Amino acid sequence: MGRVWMYLLSAVGVLVTPGAYRSAAMEVTTPKEVTGVNGTSVLLKCTFKSTHPIDESSLSVTWRFRPLGQTAEESVFYYQKNPYPPSNGRFKGHVTWSGNVMKNDASITLQDVQFSFNGTYSCFVTNPPDVHSLTSEINLQVVQSVKLSEMGILAAAVGGAILLVLLILSIFLTVRYCQRKHEDTGVELEKTEFKQEKIY
Repeated sequence: MGRVWMYLLSAVGVLVTPGAYRSAAMEVTTPKEVTGVNGTSVLLKCTFKSTHPIDESSLSVTWRFRPLGQTAEESVFYYQKNPYPPSNGRFKGHVTWSGNVMKNDASITLQDVQFSFNGTYSCFVTNPPDVHSLTSEINLQVVQSVKLSEMGILAAAVGGAILLVLLILSIFLTVRYCQRKHEDTGVELEKTEFKQEKIY
């Protein structure tokens, strides 16, 4: 009887021990922010790591969207063995699958992005028994035109300075050439006059 209770207590202890039967959480990674120009395509990159071998038939990818200033989310894209783009809503005809689950890639591409696409996108991946996926989020900012980065501004400034130096150098060389040509012409005229004087 004593042994029976010991086995029962051991079994209960395993069941209530934190993490005893908990599958390890998947690691999902996305960039924090992405900027896209209105009317162009934008890649929403999402990669993942699983503690279990990837099962292409059961692995699933879910993308959701939360507009700026709102808490409610809407479906953007779903993948399980095959891609399932949205059949209605703002993203209909705007989302394509760009990932490869066998290479730990769950990325999608937004095509012809609109200003209404501004907001937060979440990537959620499960690979049973890894079902405790940590959602990763991307903030998308859709702009009218590309903003110059600090490096771009610096490169433009350096390029402009180089062009200015080249322009000044070319003007200087042109002036020097004209001066020398004028001096050579003057010398030739003096020689001609000197010869004429000797003749007379």
